[in-house]
Amino acid sequence: MKMMINKPLVLTYLYLLIYILLSSGVILYNKWVLSPKYFNFPFPITLTMIHMGFSGVVAFFLVRVFKVVSPVKMTFEIYATCVVPISAFFASSLWFGNTAYLHISVAFIQMLKALMPVATFFMAVLCGTDKARLDVFLNMVLVSVGVVISSYGEIHFNIVGTLYQVTGIVAEALRLVLTQVLLQKKGLTLNPITSLYYIAPCSFVFLFVPWYLLEKPMMEVSQIQFNFWIFFSNALCALALNFSIFLVIGRTGAVTIRVAGVLKDWILIALSTVIFPESTITGLNIIGYAIALCGVVMYNYIKVKDVRASSQLPVESIPDRIAKDWKLEKKSSDIFNPNNSSDNNGGNINSEPQIDEEAPLIASSRLSHIGRTQVSNHGV
Repeated sequence: MKMMINKPLVLTYLYLLIYILLSSGVILYNKWVLSPKYFNFPFPITLTMIHMGFSGVVAFFLVRVFKVVSPVKMTFEIYATCVVPISAFFASSLWFGNTAYLHISVAFIQMLKALMPVATFFMAVLCGTDKARLDVFLNMVLVSVGVVISSYGEIHFNIVGTLYQVTGIVAEALRLVLTQVLLQKKGLTLNPITSLYYIAPCSFVFLFVPWYLLEKPMMEVSQIQFNFWIFFSNALCALALNFSIFLVIGRTGAVTIRVAGVLKDWILIALSTVIFPESTITGLNIIGYAIALCGVVMYNYIKVKDVRASSQLPVESIPDRIAKDWKLEKKSSDIFNPNNSSDNNGGNINSEPQIDEEAPLIASSRLSHIGRTQVSNHGV
């Protein structure tokens, strides 16, 4: 009997594998470039500016020259009130997230990123986009306790690096909430390409000020090595990660993305201890992270259950859900703008917030996002 192969399902898992590999690779590559023990380029703002500049240029060519997607109708008022503040927090999350690599290990950074749903939940409650609930609050407490235990077990604990990473997480949480509040209020949806097109140049400008004050004087007096191919390949990997996120979001459902994110974190923690021998993890690290992960998984389960209940969807197996989500996504190829202007069309993608880290699902809607770099989770 000839075995039938579900090609869409195979392609979906292939995209997930590519996403996991690229996400892990970008984080490890950034750590190698920034670490004084390896490539020794201890200028995280400069590295982030390179990523933003490269992504902005590529996005410009894709939108304006090759017309892969169409730009949305962007007024000055929308740009000033939506894009500018989102870009500011986006640039901040990247800056602080990349700076953390100078002080703490990749494994410990991934453990700290378990705090992402905690930060996003509290920011969403403060901004009125989510409601305070006892079951969710208890999950947040469980996550926080796990991270505290993991931090206590960290051999090379560094308060400066920890503060940088936590600040980056808070900035990213603010970006996610602002994306929902501001862009959805204007009826605007950005896919990863148009997000980079509008936000990358603005983020570059925000990064230029701290770079000029903090890193430019240091670069003038220190002997730094600038290898064009190193930085070009690094920026190219970050951009490829954005496109992999574009593909993954278009083919998978929320449950599959969450599972892929958890799997990626465990793989990354294991790889970092092999590639960077100084990244020693202890039994207390693992116990604390496992506790935090239990809280994250329970929280995601609650949110996914809320989404299904609100839409009255039956509980399905993950493979069936993937295939169904893929078919639904393929039916729509344009961005819908409630302002019903034909000039507002572009490539459609229903985005999840920060899929490469354990950011929560917002039950009310899916958030537009820039693939984090890109974002702080993959430490671009």
